[in-house]
Amino acid sequence: MVVLNKIYTRTGDDGKTALGNGERVAKYSGRVAGYGTVDELNAFVGVARSEADGDVEAALALIQNDLFDLGADLCRPDMDKDAEADYPPLRIAPAQIDRLESEIDVMNEILEPLRSFILPGGTRLAAHLHVCRTVSRRAERLVVELSNMEPVNPVAVKYLNRLSDWFFVAARCANENGTADVLWVPGANR
Repeated sequence: MVVLNKIYTRTGDDGKTALGNGERVAKYSGRVAGYGTVDELNAFVGVARSEADGDVEAALALIQNDLFDLGADLCRPDMDKDAEADYPPLRIAPAQIDRLESEIDVMNEILEPLRSFILPGGTRLAAHLHVCRTVSRRAERLVVELSNMEPVNPVAVKYLNRLSDWFFVAARCANENGTADVLWVPGANR
């Protein structure tokens, strides 16, 4: 159980923060940038969720919890020491990716195939979901970069990749099942 009765601790005033294993690192480290961007994504998902209802709102609620799981995974760098930890570290699991893929498949069934690239926009919900998609891609790039320097749960990278796909398909559904997608017109303003 988490108990937060004091929000400021002053321990980060020197520009460092603690990872899940207690190690102190610079706040600009690749690991902190990765899970910090996941946190930013979660905030944008909260904005999108405020525009959603029904199944989409419920799916976004699950994604928000997944993103906290992902942040917990990324803030614990020493995967090889998981068995030695005082408590089992939380790691993103393949089942979370399977759920996203299943939801993508269901949403995609009602969409016509794309014959053009689409521009981010349309309904308010679709626009918010496109922001989530792009922030998800940025988080993925940062985590992939981190994985080339330090050990990272490979399932975490796959989750972010699939999540951006989820946001893309969900945005199309939010645009009246694709009929209100904003199509790119190449060279239209030349």
